Amino acid sequence: AVKSTVKIPFAVKMHPFFSSTSNMAAELSNAGASGLVMFNRFYQPDIDLETLDVVPNVILSTPMAMRLPLRWIAMMYGKVNADLAATSGIYTAEDVLKMVMAGAKVTQMLSSLLKFGIGHIADVTTNLKSWMEEKEYESIEQMRGSMSYMNVDDPAKFERANYMKVLHSYK
Repeated sequence: AVKSTVKIPFAVKMHPFFSSTSNMAAELSNAGASGLVMFNRFYQPDIDLETLDVVPNVILSTPMAMRLPLRWIAMMYGKVNADLAATSGIYTAEDVLKMVMAGAKVTQMLSSLLKFGIGHIADVTTNLKSWMEEKEYESIEQMRGSMSYMNVDDPAKFERANYMKVLHSYK
């Protein structure tokens, strides 16, 4: 319905709580979504025990939060007909690189900008360019999806079935 109403591309910001995230992504893509944003974070209130009031409580994402969108972007890259956008926990050039290599077309990094200021964008950009030069990448497109589910040697590493192996590797 949206696709037939508007002439501009539109993206849908998904949440990670669907029983079949990949199926929902495919359905949204098939319905005309130009992009899928992984993932929406719901800001949830807290209870102030001193005032006995419900209060807003904004907690910035941490770098650990990027693991969930990283996995799903890697698994959906090349399987849905929509650009994939990464959000949550993206703080550094390395985080941006990981998301792009998983298959992200764009990364979003609000928490890091709130924490470090708008000048942080210049640092990330400089470090991104340095890494690309050091590793001899000529473009972002050259690396996009290179570490996705469809392009890694052992795609099972992205699957839940790998859970026990990961636990056994913990030291």
